[in-house]
Amino acid sequence: MNILYLNHYAGSPALGMEYRPYYLAREWVRAGHAVQMLAASFSHVRARQPQGVGPGPRDELIDGIDYRWYPTPAYQGNGLGRVRNIASFLWQVRRDARRLVERVKPDVVIASSTYPMDIWVARHIAGLANAVLVYEVHDLWPLSPIELSGMSPWHPFALVCQAAEDAAYRDADVVVSMLPRVDEHMAEHGLDLRKLFIVPNGISPDDWPAPGTAAPALRDDVAQALAAARAAGRTIVGYAGSMGRPNALDTLLDAAKLAGDGLHFVLVGDGHERARLQRRIAEEGLANVSWLPPIPKAQIPAFLQAVDIAYIGWQRVPIYRFGIAPNKLMDYMMAGCAVLHSVEAGNDPVAEARCGLTVPPEDPQAVADGLRQLAALPAEERAAMGARGRAFVQAEHTYPVLARRFLAAVSRNGAIAMHAHAA
Repeated sequence: MNILYLNHYAGSPALGMEYRPYYLAREWVRAGHAVQMLAASFSHVRARQPQGVGPGPRDELIDGIDYRWYPTPAYQGNGLGRVRNIASFLWQVRRDARRLVERVKPDVVIASSTYPMDIWVARHIAGLANAVLVYEVHDLWPLSPIELSGMSPWHPFALVCQAAEDAAYRDADVVVSMLPRVDEHMAEHGLDLRKLFIVPNGISPDDWPAPGTAAPALRDDVAQALAAARAAGRTIVGYAGSMGRPNALDTLLDAAKLAGDGLHFVLVGDGHERARLQRRIAEEGLANVSWLPPIPKAQIPAFLQAVDIAYIGWQRVPIYRFGIAPNKLMDYMMAGCAVLHSVEAGNDPVAEARCGLTVPPEDPQAVADGLRQLAALPAEERAAMGARGRAFVQAEHTYPVLARRFLAAVSRNGAIAMHAHAA
């Protein structure tokens, strides 16, 4: 098949997040399909931006995937700058629609940009090509900005998002969701649930060292921080990922104040909250916390394999009733970490896999107590937890498995859709 994949934030191992579009596309290319990725030249979630873009789009081949980068303005935060960035990307893709159809001849068009407005552009392209239209759900917009950021449901941006979400459920031939508990919400907004398929996040086995081989060496500052904590006899709690409000890192810092000297916290990453969190660490004298800049994705396995417990936390917000699908949790489990999960959600992979301990969200005392409980276990018991997590991911959450599930959903419902179109 020829697959046209719209993902505003698509990245690659060299550029950074988002990784899911790259990994799915790479598996499809390996299976003999052709993939055209459409992405913006600037994204706040990437570690690096593609170079040489502008004033027009630039094409690039990455591991067999055809990327087309559209020049978009840089922005910070979630204000008007980001809205302009979104509008610029969608307008350019819409303008490029006929050329894309002639060049790619897509059988499948996937709208997958986190925000739902790309469904209008994808629908136009799919109509021109008589292709199967797929809507891939990362988060529920506008519900996510409403419940996570306090946006009014009557804000113009929320109203536009709602119109787009409703259109997606009405017009898509297939809806693929990473979140597992979305049935009721989507049905309320017009989705025929026969179109819905759940394909969660996962990991790529290629990113992980084979048994008996060493992972790429850690950057010196990270290796030194871990070695110092180990030499002091501390149990190391690790966090690797984005540093934004949804990640509940204030709760982790509050827990670090309560946890005592037996634990040392090593945080690796970047994000909107990084500077403020660094100030907290310095102003409150949190000597048992080390913050370090983000490391390349290739070094994540070595980092996680060097910690004793991995932390992942969430805010206490209603949106998580629809389920969660965090990338970093898959990494934690693949690394064989015992996990402290601070969450209240519609699903809990840590509990399912029995690979750690789950405590309530936004509760520093519960997090501190949970970490001490895990730290008190014999190392062999934590290792057994980690082994269960790794087995769970390998069975259910590798991208070769997920890519096949995705295309099986497209093929099954797509065949029905194409028959209906022909009729």
